[in-house]
Amino acid sequence: MDQQSIKNRFGIIGNAPALNHALNVAVQVANTDLSVLINGESGVGKEVFSQIIHSLSARKHNPFIAVNCGAIPEGTIDSELFGHEKGSFTGAVDSRKGYFETVNGGTIFLDEIGEMPLGTQARLLRVLEAGEYIRVGSSKVQKTDVRVIAASNKDLLEYTNKGKFREDLYYRLNTVPIRVPALRDRKEDILLLFRKFATDFADRYKSPSIQLNDEAKNILINYQWPGNVRELKNIAEQISVLSKDKSINGEQLKSFLPEHNNTRLPAISGGPGAVSQAEFANEREILYKLFFDMKKDVNELKKMFYDLVQNPSMGQHMPVYTHDGGNVTSIKEINPTINTNTFSNATPSVILRNDQHNNIQQHEDIEESLSIVDKEKELIIKALKKHRGKRRDASVDLGISERTLYRKLKEYDIEHL
Repeated sequence: MDQQSIKNRFGIIGNAPALNHALNVAVQVANTDLSVLINGESGVGKEVFSQIIHSLSARKHNPFIAVNCGAIPEGTIDSELFGHEKGSFTGAVDSRKGYFETVNGGTIFLDEIGEMPLGTQARLLRVLEAGEYIRVGSSKVQKTDVRVIAASNKDLLEYTNKGKFREDLYYRLNTVPIRVPALRDRKEDILLLFRKFATDFADRYKSPSIQLNDEAKNILINYQWPGNVRELKNIAEQISVLSKDKSINGEQLKSFLPEHNNTRLPAISGGPGAVSQAEFANEREILYKLFFDMKKDVNELKKMFYDLVQNPSMGQHMPVYTHDGGNVTSIKEINPTINTNTFSNATPSVILRNDQHNNIQQHEDIEESLSIVDKEKELIIKALKKHRGKRRDASVDLGISERTLYRKLKEYDIEHL
């Protein structure tokens, strides 16, 4: 089967060199049993390539199943993949076959393989190396003959360096790598794809097809498309449904394109608390809370500096006070042996606050970190204590998923509370 026939069969549109190369590799490796790792951003169509490989292989008449590893809770993924015995855990009222048993002789596509827990990765490695697995709650070794095709929108090699992905599994999966290009790297295909989507939606909604003028075409080609083909298809459908005028100019097209450059916030880079751009979007709510806390601290610092400017002598002989039941006591009164002149050459870090009962300004000598990573860790610990260690309730309070919370507990080495 030639390349164009494969494109027609699987609905692949475009002639970009990078796309054609990825398709050629998929066709060449299809008739083998080699493991394949498909890399590419979210929305580029990685699952289509797994279907091509299966359909052109000797296993094409056997089962094919696609599994999103990021969508299965960590506590049940082993059961989903390898099965379990009756009574092996709470709720296991019957024995159950896993995917590696039901798809025996066929192909399993593991999407978002980077989200797979390390324990499950060890089990998968045994399947790849020996064709063996053990059901959850069993000690009996079972055999399986399943071809594994994996995909990820993450840099798995970087994950191995961070200890988030097994290095031996990475090289076992990466026998044949296929890189599916992002839409912004195949600009010559953007107009072809948009025209196809617009025509399909016009037929579906019984309306005239969308037409773009030259300005709109130029905007469409130069847009970055962070959501890739999926985003382009969504935009085409939005315009087809919402636009009364089917002849679209540049300004009209811009109203449908999100202003990603204005809404993106900076990501933390480096260190154990590093957050990638993709992860950052999922954790925006917790970061907003951190920024509000920091804003409060900054406002109080501004007040301190304003007082210092108004009275410079405060910085030279600033007393340090403690608060106890409404009484304000200086360190000198607590311990007369303390030489308060030792504070004269230092720039104290203080927070000023007003006591509602005695209207006396108090000064506390503190050393506080303004690191976003530290603040995030602090909020997570507070949420866990508040909900008595219940991760699900804590994740809801923090505005993040339970899976993200679990990952951060391991990332920050926070013990279960």
